[in-house]
Formats: sequence, C-alpha cells, structure tokens
Amino acid sequence: MVASLVVGLSCSDDADADDAVPTTATASTAPGVVPPAPSTVPPPATTTTLAGLPLPSVPVSVLIDQLVPAVDAGDEGYARAQFGVGWVDADGDGCDTRDEVLIAESVSPAEVDPSGCVVLAGDWVSPYDGHATPDPSELEVDHVVDLAEAWRSGAWAWTPERRVAYANDLDNPGTLVAVTAATNRSKRDRDPTSWQPPDGDSWCAYAAAWAQTKTTWGLTADPGEVAALRAITISC
Repeated sequence: MVASLVVGLSCSDDADADDAVPTTATASTAPGVVPPAPSTVPPPATTTTLAGLPLPSVPVSVLIDQLVPAVDAGDEGYARAQFGVGWVDADGDGCDTRDEVLIAESVSPAEVDPSGCVVLAGDWVSPYDGHATPDPSELEVDHVVDLAEAWRSGAWAWTPERRVAYANDLDNPGTLVAVTAATNRSKRDRDPTSWQPPDGDSWCAYAAAWAQTKTTWGLTADPGEVAALRAITISC
C-alpha cells in the first residue's frame, strides 16, 4: 500500500460537513482566473460500486490523464450558500438529495417514512472507513469534490443554477456519497494532496470518483493534486 500523503493542511471553510445548512450567501467575486469550458468527456462505464463509490471499467490513470491542470483560483467570494441553501428535491418526489443518496446506497432496501420521505433505517457501509451501520443518523452525504474545492477549481465562474445542480448531482456516480460524520468532517474541503480515506482499499475508487467528477463538470486540478492522485493510485 502506498504511504499516506496527509500533511495536515488547514481548511479555510468554517463548515465542517456538507450536510451543514448556512443561512446567508455572499456575492461571487471572480478571482480573475478563466476556467476551462465544461468537459465533453462522458463518465466512464462502471461495473460495480464500493459502497457508493464507482469502480471504473477503465484504468484510473486514464481518468487522471483527462484532468485539466491549472492553479487554483482561491477562496475569495466563496460561501456554502453559493451552491444553494441545503439539499433540494430536484424531481419533486418528496425526497431531497440526502434522502435519495441514502436510499440509493443502502445495500438492502431502505426503510422510509412514506409521509415525508424520511429515511429511517437501512444497511450502509461508509466507503471512507468501512464502517457499517443501519442508522442513517450516523451518516452525512459528502461531496467527493467538496464545494469549496469546486469553487477554487472553476465553479466561482458558474451561474447560481449550475452550482445548485452540482451540489445536488444525482446523475453522475461518485459525486455524492454517504459516509460517517467523522470522516466527512476530517476530510472537509481538502484535496488528495492532504487527505485520503482511512481505508486504503477505497483509494482507487476514491481517486476515480474525484477525477471523474472534475472532468464531468469541467473543473481543473492543480499540479500537486494530479501528482497526489497518481501517487495514491500506483497500486490500482
């Protein structure tokens, strides 16, 4: 197993979990960096999943090669509310994005309160640390590429509608994943240069989901990030 690259960088985002809901937004301030146009590369086919993280049918190195290297734009103007206030119910079925992820990622049929689409129980395995639980209150839904990281990588220039769509993306496997609260808050907005899942068995799937999300949404990757992805996927 490749040695961890964690170096303990500090985070600029005060929110300690993607499930947190802010009450105010700040105006977007373009840092003066022109992001690339959204990628037209389709998400690769997947054969199975690792507790919510897709396992690609192509080498992870191929996904990393598709990343567009660029220097991060920085956090100027970022606020969680730039991506909408909380989860949304995009298809109007009464279940918001968190509910949809929990239902989809339970390895047995989830128990749901039909009166309000509240997920009551299920059978989940957090891919970051391998923790199994039937209790949805132990889980938070993580953006694999955190919202602050997405902002730095080009989302600062998106329309508000596109940012909300990203924050609630249920169409692309690996963008959102149900994980333990502890690992979500440990990860925060860090990229692979300073954080990898505690369970090394998930590193390949995590790197694939990271690269796939960034290419699908036309987000850039800084050189250190690309190097870290290559280092942690040597054994893939």
